[in-house]
Amino acid sequence: MENGKRSELVIDADGHIIEPPDLWERYLEPNYRARAIRIRKDADGWEYLEVDGKPAQCTPKGTLGRLSSMGRQVQEMKRLREEWVKGGRKGPPPFIRATPEETYLEGAGYGTMDPKERLKKMDEEGLTKSVLFPTLGLNWEAETKDADYANACCRAYNRWIADFCRDSGGRLVPAAHISLGNPALAAAELERAVKDGCKIAFISPYTITRKPHGHPDHDIVFATAQDLGVPLAVHPNFEPKEFTIHTRFEPMRGGAGIWYGDMFTNQGSIMAFATMFVFGVWDKFPRLKFVILESGSGWIGWWLNRADALFKETLIGGGLPLAECPSYYFNRQCFISGDPDETVLRYIIDYVGTDKFFWASDFPHADHPVNYMEEIFELVEKMSPAGRRGILGENVARALDLN
Repeated sequence: MENGKRSELVIDADGHIIEPPDLWERYLEPNYRARAIRIRKDADGWEYLEVDGKPAQCTPKGTLGRLSSMGRQVQEMKRLREEWVKGGRKGPPPFIRATPEETYLEGAGYGTMDPKERLKKMDEEGLTKSVLFPTLGLNWEAETKDADYANACCRAYNRWIADFCRDSGGRLVPAAHISLGNPALAAAELERAVKDGCKIAFISPYTITRKPHGHPDHDIVFATAQDLGVPLAVHPNFEPKEFTIHTRFEPMRGGAGIWYGDMFTNQGSIMAFATMFVFGVWDKFPRLKFVILESGSGWIGWWLNRADALFKETLIGGGLPLAECPSYYFNRQCFISGDPDETVLRYIIDYVGTDKFFWASDFPHADHPVNYMEEIFELVEKMSPAGRRGILGENVARALDLN
């Protein structure tokens, strides 16, 4: 500790901001502005997300005020949860007891919408830097199959997040949103956004064209990322119902159904990651850096074991167009972000690679605990020095070339 502050490099690899409701009205190019993403109210006073002139289907009305409940509402949410559990879990869980009065802006807590507040919060927590991702930006892409429109919305957000982070002295790190619907436009926007200050770009776990992420049509994006030296990341988003993996069973209602869905949000990211091996992306682009975000990381040890075993020891693996086994490419080119409450990480980091792991708060979203700083330092307490330094901040700083 120095002057009451931690002297270690501590970087949140995946924090979030709450976008202003008029972002797309202000930042979209004029020819798209009439189709801007907006927050509207229906006749009964419920807020809803509007995308391209239509109510969002994958974001239920009344939920916008709860998107950031780790922020302003977190203590109240904890109290309501305790009361709900003590009461025998009767009725819907507190998270889905929305009212029209709980608006998007009312739900935005301290440090979620103002860069100066975010920096003060980081100072209080001992964070050196935070890589910032969107909130509404994880919702709207599920509502369109218009690739040109999707790229326009990405461009607008990327211009805004670069402005949001610009005067932070490099402590707020902007992540660009890229849509693969039109790969040429995506590559052009990636180059523009990086020149504007973005240090990483993320893509959804699905594509609106239904082409796998590793498909050669996306090579222009991989080549651009490689040439720019910036990582591409896959980050869970809201998914169109016809694309999502959560269609095997009839819908599970209520709080238990929400729990079930959240437990498997990582599956789309794992599938997207696997397609990069199917199409031999790693040999074509040996300097491409790829990051798996908000999908847990304890699974990666088993996954690489299984992928290597199939590749080296079975006829099934002979079909992969790879010169080396899958773990070789992960070790050479990939990174993965874990949650602070993944206590299993202290047992696998040295095995998989101390230079491969990040940590992330997911602040201010509702599906992660609020005591993430306490948890991350408990997690690293028994790690090797290299593992501790790496996951706390050195790995993400190196991958994103953060000074």
